[in-house]
Amino acid sequence: MNKSETYINLDPTAKVLAFEDIDLSLTYSYANYLNWFFDDRVELIKGKVSKMSPAPSTLHQEISANIFSVIHNHLKGKSCKVFYAPFDVRFPKESKADNDIHTVLQPDICVICDLKKIDTKGCIGAPDIVIEILSPGNNKMELLHKYGVYEEFGVKEYWVVSPGDKTLLKYSLDLEGKYQPSKLFTLSERVHSEVLPGFELDLDAVFED
Repeated sequence: MNKSETYINLDPTAKVLAFEDIDLSLTYSYANYLNWFFDDRVELIKGKVSKMSPAPSTLHQEISANIFSVIHNHLKGKSCKVFYAPFDVRFPKESKADNDIHTVLQPDICVICDLKKIDTKGCIGAPDIVIEILSPGNNKMELLHKYGVYEEFGVKEYWVVSPGDKTLLKYSLDLEGKYQPSKLFTLSERVHSEVLPGFELDLDAVFED
């Protein structure tokens, strides 16, 4: 752990009922996160609280459902599972104790093939595929902060879906653990995955009206 990742854990049992009661200058753990009882959607990145966009738009939800259904149907009878938000994915550095976890994200969709990572709280450890659907105002978060987390912890494929442009960009880990971008997929094209042999995603169906 480097100097920039020194965490001071606050009382993990302290219940917080309003987002405004969180001091955004401090760092928090997953144990703190579990005791936040307010409606605002938040994530943790290296202990820092990130407020998520408001409830997804109808278009966002339709695209998410279209992608999820294709993956879900493909995985029937296979060992991997697919989940959709809200679903906590915890990224432990070393210890898996709630107090020691400082990054918790809620991907729009994620595929997990190591089923031992799934527990009653969500997923602990990197999913095999993470899919994020961009919303107004969250592009920087998706493309910068989450990109770094997913690459660092070894998410094999990170898909970024843009409803406005009707495009999909897939990042795949290379042998050195760095992301390499695919071509930019758009309408009339089909997306395949090295993680899911035989899988095919028709973007016309994803973005259908």
